[in-house]
Amino acid sequence: MHTYRSLYRLASTETEGVAAARASHAASPAELYWKIALPISPMPGAIRDLINPARSASQEDTDMDEVSTDAVFFLEKDLFPGSKITLHFTRGGACAMVLLRGRADAIPFASEKLPEILNQLSVPAGSRAAEDMRTTLAECEAALLGARDQAKHCVTSLEPMVEFAAASLGTRDIRAVSTEVIGTGAAETPRQEYTVEAVKPVVSVSGGNMVTCHGMPYAYAVFGCHTTTATAYAVTLAGADGTRAEALATCHGDAFPGVAEAYERVGVAAGSVPVCHIMPLGDMLWVRN
Repeated sequence: MHTYRSLYRLASTETEGVAAARASHAASPAELYWKIALPISPMPGAIRDLINPARSASQEDTDMDEVSTDAVFFLEKDLFPGSKITLHFTRGGACAMVLLRGRADAIPFASEKLPEILNQLSVPAGSRAAEDMRTTLAECEAALLGARDQAKHCVTSLEPMVEFAAASLGTRDIRAVSTEVIGTGAAETPRQEYTVEAVKPVVSVSGGNMVTCHGMPYAYAVFGCHTTTATAYAVTLAGADGTRAEALATCHGDAFPGVAEAYERVGVAAGSVPVCHIMPLGDMLWVRN
């Protein structure tokens, strides 16, 4: 399994800054940026994991395209306290290191530059990792063509993610939320049944725009961000083995191609009723405060 040691050397400025900050209890460069850009918004776990050098180093040999949660779909009406959901949380791709804009902009990000990118990051041509990166680049370039009516954008560093979310939501008074497994440092939790303990809307008014950012397989953190009008819920889960999670559930009421499989799995006609899924670890939802 290929390791991305060259990437960690490339990101040494961020890593050393984070390590020094941890030792002195000072904020890392990414944390400093967050406090300036979003002073009243707490940093979600999905971002904290990406700037944690200890976790990134320990996960160095993890396949960057591991699935963060099994694709489990359910009807919105079945999401209530006492209901059961079987889930498997892993951290996988969520551990790819996030870069700040200055570092990310120094690395090409285009299909035509793939050989140069692979050489710069010491990723073997023809490897599974290289093919995953090729796919991500192609998807990001296709997004620029506006294949659907959702605003879509790929971001390769923290700053443009915040800027895209703010521009899409029409304000800088925003916050990001993510699924988080509580009180475990393990790379993954076992597949098990979770009991829903509480459900509450993420935003008080449904139907408004939100921005979802999905982690994409790459040698460093890349996110595909798009606007959505899905309904989002914060869901408190208790696992059979005592694991607890604060998860995000998004429910889609339309029938665009991205959720066609969901309707097939739950056995209802596309667009007839809202179908939901738990957002994977590492993905983020941006909303107005």
